[in-house]
Amino acid sequence: MHLEGKAAVVTGAGRGIGREVALLLAKQGAKVVVNDPGVGRGGEKTEERPADEVVAEIERAGGQALPNYDSVADYLKAGLMIKQCVDEFGAVDILVNVAGNLRERMIWNMSEDDFDSVVSVHLKGHWNMAHHAVKYMRQAGFGRIVNFSSDAFKGSVGQCNYSASKAGIIGLTRSIAKEAARYGVTANAICPSADTRMTVNDAVKENRRRRFEAGLMTKAEYARTLLPRGPEYIAPMVAYLCLDEADYINGQVFHVERGRINTYYFGEEYKSLHKGGDGMFSVDELIEVIPASLMNGITPVVPPVKKADAVKAGEAKKEKAAG
Repeated sequence: MHLEGKAAVVTGAGRGIGREVALLLAKQGAKVVVNDPGVGRGGEKTEERPADEVVAEIERAGGQALPNYDSVADYLKAGLMIKQCVDEFGAVDILVNVAGNLRERMIWNMSEDDFDSVVSVHLKGHWNMAHHAVKYMRQAGFGRIVNFSSDAFKGSVGQCNYSASKAGIIGLTRSIAKEAARYGVTANAICPSADTRMTVNDAVKENRRRRFEAGLMTKAEYARTLLPRGPEYIAPMVAYLCLDEADYINGQVFHVERGRINTYYFGEEYKSLHKGGDGMFSVDELIEVIPASLMNGITPVVPPVKKADAVKAGEAKKEKAAG
């Protein structure tokens, strides 16, 4: 068992990816605080206690685990969750932030509460947990933090709150890595692709089909989404990043899915423009040089829309609203 003697907190561990991570860390010898408030996909309250079920499964297999039902979005309760691990298991060596929710709407239909709820659980929740955990990890000279981002950091239709949070988590992870490295603490992020109640429903499947037919997804990419891709395929990479032997991996982001793991390339200049003299570009100069230099060969985030088509779309929307 590669994690014998380690103590871990896994948030969002009652279902899906978090559940598989908690089970595997326990199987590898870690003692685990299993956090899950038992809420619905959008963060709505329920009477369910999935954390209890995961704890019972770990204990039946001979492991040690404790349930926790608090929300990671609550700063004080996040601190108590970390303290629970320290008080009961003697340390907090591993923190895996999986907890999340979804409130999917186009930006013009999204409410302030929709935005705040998702940012609070994902981005603020990750910060809350890491903030409290790192204090103990620094003193111990060891720590492993694995945060969960998403490929939605690239931008995702109907998910601007989620996408913004997941992009923020990458920046948060890389910052923690730089700040805490000298104390033996690593922080890495995973962008998973797995079939869970959070990520797959009829609307999601239909959106994938439309994206493929519109040329926004390759045939190979679409074919991968049709394969069974359970959350169990994500857990081994999480466990690996928590090992002593993974101390050389810090501040990295990995995409993980069934049969595939890839890295991303961040933060380096790709193309540039330079001007001598006072260094000031005029607008006319930019009109002339940018298309053939900075943007030459760049894949657009979305295909350009002709002005006439955009005007027609706006007028159609106005007529629909009036009618």
